Amino acid sequence: MKKKILACLLILFPIFSLGMAKADTVKIVSDTAYAPFEFKDSDQTYKGIDVDIINKVAEIKGWNIQMSYPGFDAAVNAVQSGQADAIMAGMTKTKERENVFTMSDTYYDTKVVIATTKSNKITKYEELSGKTVGVKNGTAAQRFLESIKDKYGFSIKTFDTGDLMNNSLSAGAVNAIMDDKPVIEYAINQGQDLSINMDGEAVGSFAFGVKKGSKYEHLVTEFNEALAQMKKDSSLEQIIQKWTASTTTASPTTTTAAGQKATPVKSKYIIASDSSFAPFVFQNSSNQYTGIDMDLIKAIAKDQGFEIEITNPGFDAAISAVQAGQADGIIAGMSVTDARKETFDFSESYYTANTILGVKESSTIASYEDLKDKTVGVKNGTASQTFLTENQSKYGYKIKTFADGASMYDSLNTGSIDAVMDDEPVLKYSISQGQKLKTPIAGTPIGETAFAVKKGSNPELLEKFNKGLANLKANGEFQKILDKYLASDSTTATSTADETTIWGLLKNNYKQLLSGLGITLSLALVSFVIAIFIGIIFGMFSVSPYKSLRVISEIFVDVIRGIPLMILAAFIFWGIPNFIESITGQQSPINDFVAGTIALSLNAAAYIAEIVRGGIQAVPVGQMEASRSLGISYKTTMKRIILPQAFKLMLPNFINQFVISLKDTTIISAIGLIELFQAGKIIIARNYQSFRMYAILAIMYLVIITLLTRLAKRLEKRIK
Repeated sequence: MKKKILACLLILFPIFSLGMAKADTVKIVSDTAYAPFEFKDSDQTYKGIDVDIINKVAEIKGWNIQMSYPGFDAAVNAVQSGQADAIMAGMTKTKERENVFTMSDTYYDTKVVIATTKSNKITKYEELSGKTVGVKNGTAAQRFLESIKDKYGFSIKTFDTGDLMNNSLSAGAVNAIMDDKPVIEYAINQGQDLSINMDGEAVGSFAFGVKKGSKYEHLVTEFNEALAQMKKDSSLEQIIQKWTASTTTASPTTTTAAGQKATPVKSKYIIASDSSFAPFVFQNSSNQYTGIDMDLIKAIAKDQGFEIEITNPGFDAAISAVQAGQADGIIAGMSVTDARKETFDFSESYYTANTILGVKESSTIASYEDLKDKTVGVKNGTASQTFLTENQSKYGYKIKTFADGASMYDSLNTGSIDAVMDDEPVLKYSISQGQKLKTPIAGTPIGETAFAVKKGSNPELLEKFNKGLANLKANGEFQKILDKYLASDSTTATSTADETTIWGLLKNNYKQLLSGLGITLSLALVSFVIAIFIGIIFGMFSVSPYKSLRVISEIFVDVIRGIPLMILAAFIFWGIPNFIESITGQQSPINDFVAGTIALSLNAAAYIAEIVRGGIQAVPVGQMEASRSLGISYKTTMKRIILPQAFKLMLPNFINQFVISLKDTTIISAIGLIELFQAGKIIIARNYQSFRMYAILAIMYLVIITLLTRLAKRLEKRIK
């Protein structure tokens, strides 16, 4: 009896095991833009030969598959690291790859072919002599070109994506490109300016793969079984014909402005950057700006032999500074987008950005579907925001934007939002700094990160950056910079005291805080003195017997009070220089302290003008009439009788206005001036100690304002 039961169990076990295996989800990764094998169509869904084949295999074998499209290099790494089970990405079967991957029977025999623009045809390899050929990095086409470049005398330029390669051909940066023949043919069918005038070279065949020695090697066996069936019933041929035959389906393409070359025209270049975007740029405990971007631009400047001055006003302010001509270039973890290409010329990419979702450690969110009716925080103007906006209707979440990362992460901690989306290295850096977060979903590629200049300006600076970047990659220094800040065991910031305590924060950052306080006090005092002078003039105009002066005063007060201080500061700092440049063709940048002083002075002057008007009108009108009836002039009456009384009435309001101006200095941080508030935000961006740091700032403002108020009241009593 026991033997019969055992036999039954042995028979049933494979059945149960098979059922369990089929119930598991098979995670398959692919390329992101490799038409016609895989690409995102105009309906924002991925399609292509590889997509159709793997879906057909899944249907035949009963797989439950989950497809993602991180890009070829990321897909290879995902399988090797165990984040994905298999790869289906037009991957050529080679001996080298078979040392790492267990690969299936081949499903497509590929040829690589030289392509040019229609107006610059190349019919044989000999015509490539002295020219540059573009090719995607790590491909069979690259290996083929490397084997013949010495023979035919051409140089090779590698690209991370086909779009970048094709754009460089269109711009004239390369003379020809080499890619898989069906890829070129598909691009031609989509209307791209490409021409094939040479026979292709057979370089290999595409296959499905899993990590060698992994538990997923059975997937290769099942793939081969399904592939054999598809070849037999002609479904494989039908899929290939579907995507390689002429088609009218359009897929989105991007264009890049033609590259320019020029000789150096400046002895020193001003480079603007963010102030708090760790690990790309942030302040360490020594109050020095550091990070990937800072090290990279300094290394390139050294390599290329040019002098730089780096400013760190913040991302929005850095962008505006370049547009206004106050800076020559920007390096701030800036993603390359079509919208930004309208305003900026970009260098070659130095980092491939991934966006990733972050939630509290206690959160139950495990997929994008779990975000339905929840709120996701994101920094304004980022590629992460674009990704969230594009997928909002699909997953049903709400989006809340933030100006900086520190406030976004604080909002997550307080529960006002349910999740955040940020660049993967940035979010993981915040976790390393003590943020109680987790990343339940794998990162998604969102684009390339590059250095930028104002469109049409400083082409020589772009050239220097690109050449320097190439040199740093060749000598290994670039990788050292990345490893310094991105390696799991790297230390990006060292502290001389524990910054989880108020004492530690003060000990490490008191110099920075005192510097910010000095700027705050200087800004408030200088602007208020100027405001008093202007305000009294327009206040006197408002009570003048001359109608024209009263009208002028009224217009001034209405206009200045009607414009928010932040907009006024931005208009003075960025708008006016842009306007002057549009008229004269010359860049005329304004210093941030000067711009802040002007904005605060004008804003306070409008209110002081009203204080003066109200104070004068509070003096009984009979005193003016009595004085004039005695033959005393209007000027003398105002000077000797009216103003002394009015000044006593105005003094408390003057004090209040000074306090308001002092607090309004925090608004000027919007243009990048590092006053006390901005200094605190920069510290928070490094250590994420928002509660303690904001408490320190609040106490500092309270002490300063209280002392100044007490001093002013003593002065008021003496005058009275």
